[in-house]
Amino acid sequence: MTSAGPEDLVVTQASLDDWPVISGWAADEGWNPGLSDGPSFFTQDPEGFFLGRIGGEPVSAISVVNYGADYAFLGCYLVRPDLRGRGYGIATWKTGLAHAEGRTVGLDGVVAQQDNYRQSGFELAYRTARFSGTAPVGETAAGVRPAEAADFEAITAYDSACYPADRPLFVQRWLATPGHRTVVRHVDGRLTGYGVIRPARDALRIGPLFADTAEDARALFVALTADAAGSEVAIDIPRTTTAGIALAEEFGLTPSFETARMYTGPVRPFAGERIYGVTTLELG
Repeated sequence: MTSAGPEDLVVTQASLDDWPVISGWAADEGWNPGLSDGPSFFTQDPEGFFLGRIGGEPVSAISVVNYGADYAFLGCYLVRPDLRGRGYGIATWKTGLAHAEGRTVGLDGVVAQQDNYRQSGFELAYRTARFSGTAPVGETAAGVRPAEAADFEAITAYDSACYPADRPLFVQRWLATPGHRTVVRHVDGRLTGYGVIRPARDALRIGPLFADTAEDARALFVALTADAAGSEVAIDIPRTTTAGIALAEEFGLTPSFETARMYTGPVRPFAGERIYGVTTLELG
């Protein structure tokens, strides 16, 4: 393999059986992937995951997951550390982006890659910081309860208002995945936010945390962490949501690394001010 070049790389669609390889690389990068992310990710677009191989051995990965006719999200862009700088990454990148077929593509890019993404036509929308720390002890606020099957229609509608595309298949699987716990808040009979917490490699991950107001977000956050008091939790918060940053700081969470939400073109309007926690850096 030491003499193999990008012309020897074979990039093909990955299957769910390949997910442990991809998530293992992500864990090695310190991204803290969820323990059960794969089935939810592949539910949205089973053809949107790719592996590059040399002589049958995986060396690179990318995902470009399509949402409807207009939007796609790029993630899981990885090359084995011992094989970087050989052109495998860009060859894998080109194959993945072709899957978007003209859609606007979004991504959450790590700092080291942001200049490369700009050269590929991605423009900065906002920056996101991962906050982590010990889950607090708090009392559940009025109107907050575990999500029920009857909430699904309202949750998917709320999610669509907070995201650049409709994603009911993903949301349904995300809420139903074993180990994931979802809470909702209602005020005057109306859904004012929802959140999900899930187990991950290094710390419990909160995402999404979508809410009308800072009060709603705080109530949901406390409910999500109620069963995890004393455990490590992490949440990715847009820097533009200053109330979300204040919430994390109130509970003693501190920033560990930063990413940038970037797009190749226009996206439909969405309620960015309601995003107190990004769903996942891999799928947006």
